[in-house]
Amino acid sequence: MKIKIGICTWAMAAACAWGGPMSVQVREGVLRNRASFLGTVTGTLAYGERVDVGQRQAGWCEVVGSPSGATGWLHESALTPKRLVVESGVDDARIAASGEEVALAGKGFNKEVEAEYKKQNATLDYAWVDRMLDYQIPQAQLIDFLRQGGLGR
Repeated sequence: MKIKIGICTWAMAAACAWGGPMSVQVREGVLRNRASFLGTVTGTLAYGERVDVGQRQAGWCEVVGSPSGATGWLHESALTPKRLVVESGVDDARIAASGEEVALAGKGFNKEVEAEYKKQNATLDYAWVDRMLDYQIPQAQLIDFLRQGGLGR
């Protein structure tokens, strides 16, 4: 398992480091003003959109050219060197995933897993979990917390 993950990670990193054209492989790729999930959102890219990649930094690729003119940093997991063919139809919508769904899948958790867990544990009270999901922390407060803990970049 580690070998497969290592090869996959290496292949994505090599493709991103190569620069040149790449395709967005998530339903909506979120561009940020810096190579961090804490960066300000500068735009979005659609599934299959072909973009030019500049430099690479800590698992992020700088998008320097896109059909819409959007620029910014996109996590390398949202990109592939393959040219993706986008066709209309139900299957395409089912295949595509958002950036959030890719992140959740990487953690082994998605809406289907949650639904199954709730079904198997119907007597549990999820009210506090639902409240936590709705809780929003201002970005400035989160950045301050990360810096104080020595986690900020």
